[in-house]
Amino acid sequence: MERIAQSYPEHIRAVTKLGMPLILSNVAQFAIHMTDTIMLGWYDVTALAASTIASTMIFIVFIVGGGFAQAVTPLVASAAEENDETQVRRVARMGLWLSIFYGLAVMAPFFWAEDILIAIGQDADVARLAHFYLQITIWQMIPALMVMTLKSFLAALEHISVLLWATVGTAVLNAFVNYALIFGNWGAPELGIRGAAIASVSVTIVAVIILIVYTLRVLPQYHLFKNFWRSEREILHRVFMLGWPIGLTSLAEGGLFSASAVMMGWIGPIELAAHGIAIQLASLTFMVHIGFSQAATVRAGRAMGRKDPASLRRGGITAIGMSGVFALVTSALFMLFPEFLVSLFIDPDEPARLTLLSVGAQLVAVAALFQIVDAAQVLALGLLRGVQDTAVPMVMATISYWIIGLPASYALAFWFGYGALGLWFGLVAGLVVASVLLMWRFWSRAPRIT
Repeated sequence: MERIAQSYPEHIRAVTKLGMPLILSNVAQFAIHMTDTIMLGWYDVTALAASTIASTMIFIVFIVGGGFAQAVTPLVASAAEENDETQVRRVARMGLWLSIFYGLAVMAPFFWAEDILIAIGQDADVARLAHFYLQITIWQMIPALMVMTLKSFLAALEHISVLLWATVGTAVLNAFVNYALIFGNWGAPELGIRGAAIASVSVTIVAVIILIVYTLRVLPQYHLFKNFWRSEREILHRVFMLGWPIGLTSLAEGGLFSASAVMMGWIGPIELAAHGIAIQLASLTFMVHIGFSQAATVRAGRAMGRKDPASLRRGGITAIGMSGVFALVTSALFMLFPEFLVSLFIDPDEPARLTLLSVGAQLVAVAALFQIVDAAQVLALGLLRGVQDTAVPMVMATISYWIIGLPASYALAFWFGYGALGLWFGLVAGLVVASVLLMWRFWSRAPRIT
């Protein structure tokens, strides 16, 4: 029987139904990090700078392992479209295996974090506080990767409401624990940056428990944790081969921003703190585009499972268009109200407030320039992952971010003397090239998906 192609309004409704809970879940997840940044900014600028560099270190390691979790989405979506429950279970289980193994493998270096940070030129006080933070937060690596894998599994099956409510709940819990432990409120000890770390680990453990319980109670037909120790070598290999390029692609982009944080630390602690604030604002809007990208991955994966290229193309256009409209709105807000947005992160009595406002506002204005290209590259990546194309996009991302973006940032910041502002214009250059290459890759391949 001939398949009737969905209209664009139908695609918009489908992307909205799937994408909005994912977007809100991502925003709620990001609120955890945003809360840390705001409260540590109120507590102490040096603590804010330390959490910026420490979070950058742990995030860059995390996103590589997150590639295995993200590989679960298109594989489960395609198997679910074919009603293959056994394949769904095997893919999700092997994704969890890889996440756990990876988490165990990467923990050790963080116990020497202070020495590493000093060796790469960071301020001694910043390095010391970052070390305290990392000794605690490293213990969330494995549960965080498990959460990411379970979210990918549930999103592919379009069980997304639990992702939203679990994330909102943990974000609220994180705010309360942060407020108690950073400042010593409600009779709790004043732990400063250590308190923020304890809060992050605690809410991650709560999140993984919620998702495991939900999977066992609501989706018992998949038997996800029954005989969990049983190896599926073929599926393990498939998830690994799809996931490692995703992880390295994320490393290429995340590594660019992490390297920018290191270079910003060379300029000065005030610039690093301002960089942390601007990154938080840009990352908040980026959560929306990640949600659209995740929805695009699921939709593309299901279209691939049905062997439906027309739906793949229309769904791609719809997701890209919806993300682009949002990018235009946020660009305008960043350009119109940069100082107000930065001021939300700074204590009114902070001695360095005016300098932070000046540097941060300039960086937020530059962030407005890359909203559209940043949205375009992440949407293209989501669509390419949906059709299980990850190796070539990895190469394209590496060239864009490390051959073009990073040298441009360094040259503009230090050779040409533009400092923090020049460093961010280099980031824009890398994102522009990535968006062009990745969009070309998807649209050159989409007609051949049959």
